[in-house]
Amino acid sequence: MNLLVDSHCHLDFKDFEGETDAIVARAREAGVGLMVTIGTKVTEFEKVLSVAERYDNIFCTVGIHPHEAESEPEVDAARLIELARHPKVVGIGETGLDYYYEHSPREAQKRNFRSHIMAARETGLPLVIHTRDADEDTAEILKAEMGEGTFPALLHCFSSGRELAMQAVDLGLYISLSGILTFKKADELRDTARNVPMERLLVETDSPYLAPVPKRGKRNEPSFVVHTAAKLAELKGVSPEELAGTTTENFFRLFTKVPREALAA
Repeated sequence: MNLLVDSHCHLDFKDFEGETDAIVARAREAGVGLMVTIGTKVTEFEKVLSVAERYDNIFCTVGIHPHEAESEPEVDAARLIELARHPKVVGIGETGLDYYYEHSPREAQKRNFRSHIMAARETGLPLVIHTRDADEDTAEILKAEMGEGTFPALLHCFSSGRELAMQAVDLGLYISLSGILTFKKADELRDTARNVPMERLLVETDSPYLAPVPKRGKRNEPSFVVHTAAKLAELKGVSPEELAGTTTENFFRLFTKVPREALAA
């Protein structure tokens, strides 16, 4: 059986407190062999790291979510690079731009984004990008920064338009799809997913949020990524096994610091 990877979850969040062992066990039973728990605050990085250190098949990232760009102490690339030296840290972020909620000023978000890009470029670790209602500025920054030196990256929990997806693919980025893909009103996203090359796709939960159909309304968790993967397989006209094999291979091609043997841990 080809195992799936949940490339983006938040296992340090209070929603999962005291349940991590059971959640990891359910993921294994469902065929999810590896998870990446994502950093959103540098001030709480130790909590994220501690989850990753407890399990052979869980890794983490370090970063500041755009919502936290103002409330968190501003960090430069050097600090992110220092924290990313830990063997369990396999990515930079999540970072990016969110103009839907605008919990932080746009200029603070942009500075934060660029610092993370510098760290990704320097370390070679993939940049995990959050973007919502900010397609134009996200594309502009990515194009400009790629001109200064390439870096690996993915747009996580993709929910933007097809144009941004194609621009990202042209820049060498990957696209990660969440449970939104299964939502009733997500026809535009499903159309975009059909057009993104298979070799650029990953799957994720973004748990505890965005539980996919048929788990809609429940707390999301890594085992539920199988439902997103099933929908994506249907859209691509391939078997769930082929979809799992391809997206997992894509994951290892992007997240090069993750040892392949961790998938069966």
